[in-house]
Amino acid sequence: MPVPLSILDLAFIPPGGAARDAYVGSVALARRAEALGYRRIWYAEHHNIATIASSATSVLIAHVAAHTSAIRLGAGRIMLPNHAPLLIAEQFGTLETLYPGRIDLGLGRAPGTDPVTSRALRVSPSDADAFPSDILELQGYLGEQSRVAGVEATPGKGTHVPLYILGSSLFGAQLAARLGLPYAFASHFAPNALEEAVEVYRRDFRPSQQLEAPYVIAGMNVLAADTRAEAEAQFQRVKRSRVKILLGRGLNLTDDDAQAILESPAGKSIEAMTKYSAVGEEAEVKAYLERFTKLARADEVMTVHPAPTLAARLRSVEILAATGRPAD
Repeated sequence: MPVPLSILDLAFIPPGGAARDAYVGSVALARRAEALGYRRIWYAEHHNIATIASSATSVLIAHVAAHTSAIRLGAGRIMLPNHAPLLIAEQFGTLETLYPGRIDLGLGRAPGTDPVTSRALRVSPSDADAFPSDILELQGYLGEQSRVAGVEATPGKGTHVPLYILGSSLFGAQLAARLGLPYAFASHFAPNALEEAVEVYRRDFRPSQQLEAPYVIAGMNVLAADTRAEAEAQFQRVKRSRVKILLGRGLNLTDDDAQAILESPAGKSIEAMTKYSAVGEEAEVKAYLERFTKLARADEVMTVHPAPTLAARLRSVEILAATGRPAD
């Protein structure tokens, strides 16, 4: 039986478009995914990235939830060092109260942005050191017993919004195992430690009130199209776009500039980020998905569809679903 398939929606702002266009696209993507049987859609907290509109993550989740009826929605991820645990408990407690049984809360310890933007967020690098204790504090607010005397989350208390640890290193794997929480590995852009992290997590997992057995979600990119040539062309556009975002800030790079960087030693890091990518027609994507699921020992696969247009993303989601209906 195929593993459940889910989607990480990066809320892309199209070239020449605005954030509103991204939100229209996110609603369209969620509705299509819901109809096709995908398990969940997550939105990641990013800041100061001109092409990604998911900075106010909880607000975006509420918007999409209001335009769908059953699919699970959540954060993949909230950068907890950027926020007080009480505020996140109140936000996601509100979401769970409004849309019961549909909300997830994935947590990460990275700032999700560059050092200058971190300072604008009033975040210090040392704030990440409190990540484990902040998770426990947050868990208390969402449960029946707050860990802070005299402080309760309203809404939030008793909602038991499920928590997920997201990471790309052994630290996250070890923490998720120790706390008995599901673990999602960001192999769609940070692939290097995938197999080792999953091994550590499964080996060291301790059952908890939320989870009796280890549960691994692994991320991969999908560019599925009606022809191999079309999928490959989309893949090249995606890689050039990443060069512009990650290596060309403030330089106004052209496509030719980005392609030249991709073909240089500096571009190898971008190529490495896309290691786990299914690119091609339905049969090719299906075969890749099966290999990746086995390699990652995944209980669920979180797919990123970074095609340059909304129409292409929707088609990619449709083709992937056709490879075998996601499990309920």
